[in-house]
Amino acid sequence: MNIALDVVLAVALAAGAAAQLARWLRVLQREHYDPTAPGRFLWRWSVRPVASGGRWSAPVNLSLVTLVAAIVLVATGEDRWAAAVTALYGVACPVGLSPRGRTGALRWTRRLTSVALVSVVFVAVAGVAGAAPRPWIVAAAVVWLIPFLVALSAVVLSPMEDRRAQQFVNRAVERLERVKPRVVAITGSYGKTSTKSHVVDLLGPGAGVVASPRSFNNRAGLSRAINEQLSDDTRVFVAEMGTYGPGEIRALCSWCPPEIAVITAIGPVHLERMRSLDVIEAAKHEVTERATVVVVNVDDERLATWVDPLRAAGKRVRTAGSLSDADVRVIDEDGRWSVVFEGVTHGVVARPPAVKATNVACALATALELGADTAATLDRLGELRAVEHRATVSTAPSGVVVVDDTFNANPASATAALDQLRALAPPGRRVVVTPGLVELGDAARVENQSLGARVAAEGAELVVVGRTNARGLVDGFGPDARRMATRDDAVSWVRSSLGPGDAVLYLNDLPDHYP
Repeated sequence: MNIALDVVLAVALAAGAAAQLARWLRVLQREHYDPTAPGRFLWRWSVRPVASGGRWSAPVNLSLVTLVAAIVLVATGEDRWAAAVTALYGVACPVGLSPRGRTGALRWTRRLTSVALVSVVFVAVAGVAGAAPRPWIVAAAVVWLIPFLVALSAVVLSPMEDRRAQQFVNRAVERLERVKPRVVAITGSYGKTSTKSHVVDLLGPGAGVVASPRSFNNRAGLSRAINEQLSDDTRVFVAEMGTYGPGEIRALCSWCPPEIAVITAIGPVHLERMRSLDVIEAAKHEVTERATVVVVNVDDERLATWVDPLRAAGKRVRTAGSLSDADVRVIDEDGRWSVVFEGVTHGVVARPPAVKATNVACALATALELGADTAATLDRLGELRAVEHRATVSTAPSGVVVVDDTFNANPASATAALDQLRALAPPGRRVVVTPGLVELGDAARVENQSLGARVAAEGAELVVVGRTNARGLVDGFGPDARRMATRDDAVSWVRSSLGPGDAVLYLNDLPDHYP
């Protein structure tokens, strides 16, 4: 009888371990193989909801309940029961973090397969070590430690992945040296993707422009864009460059050196990783080191201080903005843009919907620096369009006006999106659907409280998605905020509750590996 029970228990533990591996491999993949991700998200799912308190916490945190139960059972010598509780944890916890995924399923790429195989080896080694006086305890401990074994696997494989990635970088360098395009590097806490798109549109067809697609802004993305898209007749390559920490942009520029560097903004994006705005600013400044020309958005107070030091360092600086006395200005006046450069107003155009003047000013300064024809470039201003999912406006078949800002996730863009919702002036209800703002570190609670308060001040309704920022948003907005477990639930509510004359703003959209 004991043998049969042991077999059942072993199978249950194996199932729990497999479910844990699937969960944390998916988190690792969604977080770009950052080894700190499993630990950070384990905290979010298993500890933080309880620590946050209040009625918006999970009713029962099964992860902590099962952990405490397992510890008590081990202490009382009930090893098999401790293993059984652990098997329950492995299969079911963290509650809500699906092994399969709803918004981002596990993709068995070569890299993920490598991490999975090494993780399984670590689990097996730990299991062999479990041939000890209390093997069930060791087997149970392995299940609890799987997030950290996955992280360790990513660390162990990192040198091999770096060598593999360097092969693609070497090919990209050869392609750049053969084609010799003029390279424009665009970075900033926000606005870089839109500015990149505007540069391409302002230069126009026939200019021989290739841009890194979507948000391909790291080493793998840029090398892939160069290797797959740069042709022999490419004259300009526009490279979006992102960073999660100091040194990353400098490394990108070492093999993809820009002639023109463009900086759009400094703000609290990835603050959770970089800890302070000063660190973010220093990381972004790296894009200027190899450039001969630097385009700076001087509407940004931090960036405005860069101008004199850059000029003193021998850089040619083009200042851009909307409010400042910049070299290139795009001034928004009652829905129309006045374009000013070289001290002369060169044109007035109707403002395209959801296109930000400062991003356009940076793009226009870049296009002019590349030698674009002034008249043709100005003619294209009115044809600019917002990048998909960045404050784009449409009308649903139901008649509801929809502002899709799901790809923006910072305080500045949130404020701009709320301004846009107000400008639409719908006669009916206005609703904001959001999971809040993430990666803000210690500022997350305050920033989400502020966001909730701004929604309330606008007289709009608030629908909070998920648990990640629920407490801050509700504290700022008030108890009338609606709660939805998922964005799909929120969309269903919008479709059943709103109609012609109403408007909804979808602000940010977190994948389902966030609680």
